[in-house]
Amino acid sequence: MEKPKPVTKAAKGVAVLVLLALVLVPFLVIISTSLASNKEVVANGGWVLWPTDPTLRAYEQILSGGIVTKALGVSVGITAIGTFVSLACTACLAYALSRPGVFGGKPVLLVVLFTFLFPPGMIPAFLLVKGLGMQNMYAALIAPVLINVFNLVVLRGFFQGIPEELYEAARLDGAGDWTVFWRIVLPLSKAALAVVGLFYAVSYWNAWFHASIYLESDHWPLSQVLRTYVIGGAQIADTGLSEAGMVSAPQTTQMAVLVIATVPILIVYPFLQKYFTKGVLTGAIKS
Repeated sequence: MEKPKPVTKAAKGVAVLVLLALVLVPFLVIISTSLASNKEVVANGGWVLWPTDPTLRAYEQILSGGIVTKALGVSVGITAIGTFVSLACTACLAYALSRPGVFGGKPVLLVVLFTFLFPPGMIPAFLLVKGLGMQNMYAALIAPVLINVFNLVVLRGFFQGIPEELYEAARLDGAGDWTVFWRIVLPLSKAALAVVGLFYAVSYWNAWFHASIYLESDHWPLSQVLRTYVIGGAQIADTGLSEAGMVSAPQTTQMAVLVIATVPILIVYPFLQKYFTKGVLTGAIKS
C-alpha cells in the first residue's frame, strides 16, 4: 500500500484540528461564560472564552431551591424510572418475539412494526393521555413512549443471535422460560441492554415536548425549563427559575442551566462507549 504524502498527512491533521475546534470551542465558551463574573460578561459582550476570575455564583443561584433545582430532580427521577421500566418491558417483549413458535408472535410483531411505520400522531396521543387521566402527571412522560420499536428490534435481533444450543441445554436441565430469560439471555445481552438503556435515558432526559403539552409549569423537567429560559429567552426573574435574588448576568445563568442540563448525560457516555459497536451492530445485522 502506498504511503500517504506529507502534504496529505498535514491536510488531514489540519482538518482534524478544525473539527475539534468546532466541537470543543462552543463547549468551552458555554462553561467559561457560566463561570465568569457579571463585569467580565458585560465587558466581553455577553460571551467569555476564558474567565479571569471564575466563580460558581450562577450555579449557587439556580440550585438554591428554585424551579431549576426541582426540575433537575424531576428529570433525574423520570430518567431513572422511565429507563428502568422501558428497558424491562422492551427486553421482555423482545425476548418473547425472538422465540420461534410463540403463540401470536408474528401478529404482535406486525402490529408493533406497523406503529413504527405509521405513528398515531400528536392529537390521538394527546386524547389518549387525556382520556386516561394522566394530564399533569409524570406518567404522561413515560407511558406514551414506554417501548421504542427501534430499540425493540435491536434487542430482538440480539436475542436471536444467541446460539440455540444454549436454550436447548437449559431446557434439558429443566429451566423454564423465565429462568432462561433471567439466567441466560440477560447476562449474555449486557452490551445490547446497555446501549438500549442509554438510548432510553437520553430520550427521557431530553423529553421536553411531552412535558410542554401534558404538564403544568410547576411540574416541568429540566429540558423544558432549559428550552423556556435559554431558547425561548424568558427572563429568570419573570419565570421564577430561582428563589434567590437575581445576582448573575442573564447570559451567565443561561449557560449555567445549559451546563447542568448537558453534563449529567455526557458523564454516562464514557462508561457505555465500549458496548456501542457490539450492542448496536450485532442486533442490527441480525435483524
